[in-house]
Amino acid sequence: MSLLSRIKNKKDRFNSIGSIKNLLQKRLLIVILALMLTALGAAITGVLFKAGVHLVEDWRLQLLQQIPAWIVLPTLGGIGGLISGTLISKFAPAASGSGVSQIIGFMSHKNVPMNIKVGIVKLFAGIVAIGSGFPLGPEGPAVQMGGSVAWQMAQWLKAPVAFRRVIVAAGGGAGIAAIFSAPIGGFIYAIEELLNSAKPLILLLVVVTTFWADTWADVLQAMGLDPSAGGFDKNLGFQVESEYNPIVSFLPIDLGYLIFLGIIIGILAELYCKYVISMQKKGNELLGKKPIFRMTLSGVILGGMYSALPETFHHFGELQYVIADGNADIKLALATFIILFLTTGLAAASGAPGGLFFPMLTLGGAIGLACGGCLEVITGYTPSSYVFAGMGAFVAGCSRTPVTAMFLAFALTKNLLILKPILIASITSYLIARSFNEDSIYKRQLKLDVNKNYGCKA
Repeated sequence: MSLLSRIKNKKDRFNSIGSIKNLLQKRLLIVILALMLTALGAAITGVLFKAGVHLVEDWRLQLLQQIPAWIVLPTLGGIGGLISGTLISKFAPAASGSGVSQIIGFMSHKNVPMNIKVGIVKLFAGIVAIGSGFPLGPEGPAVQMGGSVAWQMAQWLKAPVAFRRVIVAAGGGAGIAAIFSAPIGGFIYAIEELLNSAKPLILLLVVVTTFWADTWADVLQAMGLDPSAGGFDKNLGFQVESEYNPIVSFLPIDLGYLIFLGIIIGILAELYCKYVISMQKKGNELLGKKPIFRMTLSGVILGGMYSALPETFHHFGELQYVIADGNADIKLALATFIILFLTTGLAAASGAPGGLFFPMLTLGGAIGLACGGCLEVITGYTPSSYVFAGMGAFVAGCSRTPVTAMFLAFALTKNLLILKPILIASITSYLIARSFNEDSIYKRQLKLDVNKNYGCKA
């Protein structure tokens, strides 16, 4: 970078902070209201998304008890792809894909549509797609939905451009916080991936939004939107709730084992990135101008593939519980990794509205469990943190955000002792994967030109 460019960037950052400070001085109460509504909007869309996906998944599982899988899964996959693809193509083409690359594109000053309409289409299209069997997660849509709500708040506020970027990043982080019950993870993600800023004022705005979003999500879940989850009890107040409660120990010998795991996962994570990107490129080349047919066909193919697999693989969400609880042997763990590796790439290539963080966590956990099983056979010992360290390491290797990955994996257990093992494996995986390619999977998706399908028709 030239000296003039560095001076210009420094001046732009100074002017950006100045415009935000000026806005806070003149319209502090309105800014606070905008942040609160952004957090509430991210929480509502996130909670509704999870509840909607669970509702459709439960209906699909009920059908599987009455009708053979080879009929139910391809049929629902095709119908889900048709409905989801139609909603996106006709109403908001920007709602396709994971949603994270779109937010990164907006933060990079790309021409990416950001409004309530995009968020609403993402909500319903994502529920239909994931619920009908696309093996994707809710966190990418939550990031885009939170960012869309934030952008709308900034528009109503008539805020300067600098503040719009901050509140959109905060909204994206709020989406992560609402989905994973991980306010720190959402905060770190907004700073580490979206803003790349450590200014105290920026940190304050983002952390307030992500923690509010997590609080709103807990309250909304307790009110009945998703009573199976949440960390709020009407009688006891806010509670620390974790999805898993593993027995964790951390011995000095674990350090070497965790670095070894990080190396293995770093290589596999980069292979996964290359595979997903190559699948998306191929999808763009073959069916880039036919998004509805593309998603419908993908849904049928995915349904057909899963119908040929054992019943364990028919509920994608439950598969992570099997892995995280350590109830899978080496064979099942490796099978889970291979199947999700292949099918999530196909799902991403379809343009379906779903995220990759959830699949990445399951992929990493599966490799951690498989490696742990192999170590135990060979040496008689395996670190108790291998599954969750694997989860964080795989996310870090793909997203190039090791600190975010650590806190997302930590949020599943809320066990402070597990932070160190996850961080060791995550940093190792990040360094290995980055040695092959500096760009994360999302930045590479962005380079595929996130704008090219935004005005297309089926």
